[in-house]
Amino acid sequence: MTNQPTRCAQLRQLLHSPQLEFLLEAHNGISARIVEQAGFRGIWASGLAISAQFGVRDSNEASWTQVVDVLEFMSDVTRIPILLDGDTGYGNFNNMRRLVRKLEQRQVAGVCIEDKQFPKTNSFIDGEKQPLADVDEFCGKIKAGKDVQTDTDFCVIARVEALIAGWSMAEALRRAEAYRAAGADGILIHSKLSRPDEILEFAQEWAERAPLIIVPTKYFSTPTEVFRSARISVAIWANHMLRAAVESMEQVSAHIKAQETVADVEHRVATVNHIFELQGAAELSAAQDRYLKPASRTQAIVLAASRGNALRELTEDRPKVMISVGGKSLLQRLAEEFKRQAIGRVVVVAGYKAETIDVGGVEVVQNPDYANTGELTSLECATSRFEDDMVILYGDLLFRSYILRDLLDSPGELVVVVDSALEGSHKSGTPDLAFCSRADDRSLFREPVRLLRIEEKSSSSAGEKPSGHWIGMLRARAQGRQWIAQALAELHSNGGLAQLTLPDLINHLIGTGREIQVHYIHGHWLDVNQLDDLDRAWDFAQSHS
Repeated sequence: MTNQPTRCAQLRQLLHSPQLEFLLEAHNGISARIVEQAGFRGIWASGLAISAQFGVRDSNEASWTQVVDVLEFMSDVTRIPILLDGDTGYGNFNNMRRLVRKLEQRQVAGVCIEDKQFPKTNSFIDGEKQPLADVDEFCGKIKAGKDVQTDTDFCVIARVEALIAGWSMAEALRRAEAYRAAGADGILIHSKLSRPDEILEFAQEWAERAPLIIVPTKYFSTPTEVFRSARISVAIWANHMLRAAVESMEQVSAHIKAQETVADVEHRVATVNHIFELQGAAELSAAQDRYLKPASRTQAIVLAASRGNALRELTEDRPKVMISVGGKSLLQRLAEEFKRQAIGRVVVVAGYKAETIDVGGVEVVQNPDYANTGELTSLECATSRFEDDMVILYGDLLFRSYILRDLLDSPGELVVVVDSALEGSHKSGTPDLAFCSRADDRSLFREPVRLLRIEEKSSSSAGEKPSGHWIGMLRARAQGRQWIAQALAELHSNGGLAQLTLPDLINHLIGTGREIQVHYIHGHWLDVNQLDDLDRAWDFAQSHS
């Protein structure tokens, strides 16, 4: 770890540098970060600019505590010293003492105070009419600030306003010397002339008794080499960040209002990603990786290519998953459930009327041959989206939240959800019957259960009682994801993929020695296949909303 000087020490080094140094104005966190990134070694926290970004006048209309709040943000995002334009110190010697304490707490390196009366008015607004502070009173303010500072390098700069107020050069020099004797770490001499004549005369008479700071706002056309020759310590570009921002915002806002589009200005403004960079988004992402539990990478793949012919005219202009149940489509209800379980990516394999799927937050992949193919062809269309933790399910399912939650907590590379409540079928049409290694004993401490096979009819099992219904939901993890991809490739190469279903895939996996775990439930789900199911679905949605 490097022993970098404190910010107060950095500011003192700038004041006593053998070469001309520069400070650039900033008025909030993002402008301060830009100043630092531009390569400046210090920041001028301008009273004018901070007031302006609040939308108020530079007349102490923003309280000193509001100014200090802004400084805290500026200090937090930078490492270079900040010199505050502290107006008159916001009151008398006691206000000055409190100000210095609060600035040091926020690692602000110094404050510049001007010898006018509180409340102040900007120097370029009727400057000659503004009364100056009593010299002794102002010296007491300087001494008070120096007495309470805890960092010996904290800097108090005295700003002389005599030339602004129409006083003589002799008065400006007299005040500057008194302020130096009172403990000021530097003198800022201000002028409202468009030429640097007053500044250069003062610098010559001052003869480097203490660091000399200037603000060339009015005499900006003066070559910088002139300031170097005059042995100026620091030049402050005092308001240019604010003025640049205002001009740009006025131009852009006028253009957008006139054109009613942002297409013509998008290339002229900062990208959103650049704003993220200035905000430190990359650092936050790195910190999240270090300190937070990794975000869920689980995705959902929803098979939704079919029309659902049994629903008749209801699916004439939309696929089954877009049928409304209780004011929301089946797919919308699924998407909301995925969000509740922190499943961030949802891939919907569509086919019939795919263009009508308008649920937010889902990625639509199309099965172009949906009319002549089945579920496994649709699943194959999504193989490029496979991830190492995914839930595959039918798009016509409704279920209680705990079913998906508990499935996500279940161990195993491949896990299917089986409803052991055989007495009340929740699946219309021909149910998918699951035969498992153990029946559901509904105990708290469940033994692992393997899926043996899925069949459409129990009669084909020679009287063997099924363990339940497979509800159409499968979870695959890393190895399981690879097994599914491999099985799809094998079935495709055999030429029989087009008409196969998810149960066919599951049985193929079991037949090749892949172990599939069973997660038992007992009711609390249904699917929508025909018109009679809609009343049950509406009741289910109302009772479980």
